Amino acid sequence: MATSPNPSRTTPHILIVGGGYVGMYTALRLQRRLRSNEATITVVDPQSFMTYQPFLPEVAAGHLEARHVVVPLRRVLPKARVLNGRVVSVDHAHHVATVRPASGPATEISYDYLVMAPGSVSRTLPIPGLAEHGIGFKNIAEAIHLRNHVLGRLDAAASTDDEAVRRRALTFVFVGGGFAGVEALAELEDMARGALKYHPELGPQDMRWVLVEASDRILPEVGDRMGRYTVEELRRRGIDVRLNTRLTSAVDRRIVLDDGTEFEAGTLVWTAGVKPNPLNRSTDLPLDRQGRIVATEYLTVEGADDAFVAGDCGAVPDLTRPGEYCAPNAQHAVRQAKRLADNIVATLRGKERKAYRHSYAGSVASLGLYRGVAHVYGVKLRGFAAWFMHRTYHLSRVPTVNRKVRVVADWTLALFFRRETVALGGIERPRAEFELASGQDRAA
Repeated sequence: MATSPNPSRTTPHILIVGGGYVGMYTALRLQRRLRSNEATITVVDPQSFMTYQPFLPEVAAGHLEARHVVVPLRRVLPKARVLNGRVVSVDHAHHVATVRPASGPATEISYDYLVMAPGSVSRTLPIPGLAEHGIGFKNIAEAIHLRNHVLGRLDAAASTDDEAVRRRALTFVFVGGGFAGVEALAELEDMARGALKYHPELGPQDMRWVLVEASDRILPEVGDRMGRYTVEELRRRGIDVRLNTRLTSAVDRRIVLDDGTEFEAGTLVWTAGVKPNPLNRSTDLPLDRQGRIVATEYLTVEGADDAFVAGDCGAVPDLTRPGEYCAPNAQHAVRQAKRLADNIVATLRGKERKAYRHSYAGSVASLGLYRGVAHVYGVKLRGFAAWFMHRTYHLSRVPTVNRKVRVVADWTLALFFRRETVALGGIERPRAEFELASGQDRAA
């Protein structure tokens, strides 16, 4: 195993594990606040970009170009060293992390200060058929795939006279009634309904959209009233919302629910929660029962003043609600990153660190074009007003002016031109045509 020395032997080295919300925003603030040669920064992430996840539903629906909701790490972090790879273990007792790069042998990187921000992964259950046929909705690749897949299912249904094949192709199941599931379903259903204009063989009644939620409500963050409104709005659009219901099997794409319902579906999207990144268990840092790294109110790791943690992978105490922890959402992650970076600077300069304290402002959710729900600072909105607030809020949070301008340009063009409804599923297998041609040549 190769060993990568500290990038600077004369200045402290800060290693940031993860280039998501916490990782990128921490590095951004550090490179602005640190003086020249005060410290060096290394960011390690499998991807070379940060994804603004709240816009994934709009990417899937075709409102936004995929490249406009990702931020290139190397472009926005010119003063940091960005490594594309996966941290596989951390030995904080010896201040060493093992990194497996995209290619080549694993490398050990030494550090003086550690920032753990690997985020979370989808929380799955041992349901038969789920691993083989399900897909999540946490990254840009999944959003692009679902867009192409849904449009491809419409093409497939319009190209067959077999009713069983058509019914299966046009059945879409989403499991999980949180933001990811509800927004993804609502945006994709809205897109598919609009695409039917180009499929005269099909009608809205031919499509079946099903939302399965194990609890008795959806979108709990927006409150009971707005949650009930969302259920009513989805059902008004013909979406089958199943509350207090669980998926028990998806073998051979046959959906079996615990209320006795069985049917075949060509699409199964799993958005039933997240769990801390498994990397946490490959460290010597203290964990709670859920596998989160135990944090103090100063965003340091409990028992380690030179290790910091924030975001989905950490159990950060919520000082506004004693005894509880901060929710794993973007709102907390961005604000924690700023406080975390300031506390690192304070530590380097021998100054006092400050505790993280932030009251939850509320939540906004899009339910398709011109429709949404919001509960912000006690104010409840729905319909167009909530949809407008959703776009306005997230536009203000998208990193960099470059991305803000590109997002506004996409939205502006959408006011004058219909969105594209072409399925480009072939990009997921770019060599298929070449392999077919090569096989025919060999046969000849």
